[in-house]
Amino acid sequence: MQSFDPVLLDALGRRHTREQALRAYGLLRETGFENVNLDLIFAIPGQDLAAWRADIAAAVALGPEHISTYCLTFEEDTALFVKLSQGHVRIDPDRETQFYEVARAELGAAGYAQYEISNFAKPGRASRHNLNTWAMRDWLGFGPSAASQYRRQRGSNPADLAAWENDIRGGRRAMCERVTLDDGMLAVDSVVFGLRCNAGVDLEALSRRFPGGRWNAIESVVSRLAADGLATRDGSRVALTDRGRLLADAVGGVRRTGIVARACTPRRQAEDLAASHCIWAVPSRRVLTASGADRCLAGP
Repeated sequence: MQSFDPVLLDALGRRHTREQALRAYGLLRETGFENVNLDLIFAIPGQDLAAWRADIAAAVALGPEHISTYCLTFEEDTALFVKLSQGHVRIDPDRETQFYEVARAELGAAGYAQYEISNFAKPGRASRHNLNTWAMRDWLGFGPSAASQYRRQRGSNPADLAAWENDIRGGRRAMCERVTLDDGMLAVDSVVFGLRCNAGVDLEALSRRFPGGRWNAIESVVSRLAADGLATRDGSRVALTDRGRLLADAVGGVRRTGIVARACTPRRQAEDLAASHCIWAVPSRRVLTASGADRCLAGP
């Protein structure tokens, strides 16, 4: 969906119209889908808080079980990126924070509980796929660009449709840029992505799953986060505070740089995670959105 406002959809360069998106949503319901998500984007050039509240209200009125809210990212080779590079639009973290806090308040009041920085759901409707991914469990992606993690192998399918189709028709596994994951990588990723969830992470449980991780270093970083008021600790469970969630990307950067000395390649491991459940990648200087962690964690 991204927005219900035709002007904002045009600003985003989206090809679909508000009416087309509403028809697609209606078809899902008519077909019998009982668990539907809507994605919304905020901090779009020209969007003010009133327009953002209107988008949230329109989404809530449709009654989806799940709503994801993402801060706009400026991807290279797009018209918006050109405008950013030319100074016609700018990134304003304080403004983004206002949008984020409005979403938390209004979706919460409408019965959508925040369970991850960018994700809100009605009771019992949190995305099991998302939670599985953030916990560093296995998942499989089948379409072009889809990411998979299975039996300690992580990779993504070709983005090019023709290349993907040729692999499938040739009986080949359509996966490129595969990497083998060790305990150290999985331990860090499980903590970084797990901390984006409101429930936080259980370090003791994770250390049993990934005993080869650098847990002493992780414990040291956790202590620093708690001392700075960015995290709380209850036994072995650690969760970000409200302030910590606003600075989640920076927290991810502290964890990465404090625990590992190398970037997780290929192609930014966390970006592959992001692609697997339709999250936009956001530069590390941004403070709010899901998978901003990817560049903060893996470097530029």
